Formats: sequence, structure tokens, C-alpha cells
Amino acid sequence: MDRKKELKMQYKQMKPQMGIFIVRSRVNSKFFLKATQDLRGVINGAKVRLEGGLHPNQELQKEWKEFGPENFDIEILENLEYDRDESKTDYSAELEILQMLWEDKLAGENLVCYKKRI
Repeated sequence: MDRKKELKMQYKQMKPQMGIFIVRSRVNSKFFLKATQDLRGVINGAKVRLEGGLHPNQELQKEWKEFGPENFDIEILENLEYDRDESKTDYSAELEILQMLWEDKLAGENLVCYKKRI
């Protein structure tokens, strides 16, 4: 097997880290949560969008520009493990539940989720 095919096969077998991450403001008590099947890719994409002024959450984007990136923390809150059943590929229901649990937990700590639209 040639190297290109081997690398392609390895890529298809990779299981990216999945779970939920937070973008939290140091200035106020606001946060943005995102559950995803590809934490590293989506976190990197969120950073690029925020830096470029293109993040879909307009309220977060506005405050990112106003306060500066140094006033925000981005961290992984929880990882979601893959099932032993290797045929399972869709974890959207589990991720949705994980997001709801974290939203409730953070609301209990008097933190406020960024609104979807301004």
C-alpha cells in the first residue's frame, strides 16, 4: 500500500476528541458553550472567527472586540467518551444533553449565557 493511501486510511480511523467547551468572559459573568464531536477543530474555528469578526454569536463577537481576547478564557469543560460499539458514529443526542446539563450548572453559578442574537 502506498503512503498516501495509508495516511488516508489512518485519518478515516481517527476519533477526534469530543465534548463541550466554554468561552468565558473575565469582564462579566457571561459565557458561550459549544458541544461538538471535534473539540480541537471547533475551538480553533471559533478562535479564528472571533479574531476575524465573523463569529455567529453576535453578542460574544461584540464583546470580544470591545474587551479584547485577553479578557476571555477558552477551555474544555468535559470530554465525551466514545462507546465501545465502534459502529456508532452519531453522538449528537449525547452532546445535546451534555450541553443542557452544563447550561443548567453554570446558570446555578449565576453565570449568563450569551444571547443567540442581539
